[in-house]
Amino acid sequence: MKVEVLGTGCAKCKRLAKNVEAAIKDLGIEAELVKVDDITEIMDRGVMLTPALAVDGELRVSGRVADVKEIKEILQG
Repeated sequence: MKVEVLGTGCAKCKRLAKNVEAAIKDLGIEAELVKVDDITEIMDRGVMLTPALAVDGELRVSGRVADVKEIKEILQG
């Protein structure tokens, strides 16, 4: 599983990344966490509001910080 946090490094982006790390740890799953901070790549994916969360290439959250509970639900699919 590939989990991507898209954002330019703002406080909200960092908080989302920490929540993703906590969710992965809590679930005990194997997942690759990638932080995408290149604004061109973010825009190429159609993301206009950061932070955003993508799982296996599918955009799941955009423009807000998802909490750990919500991220766990997304990751469990």
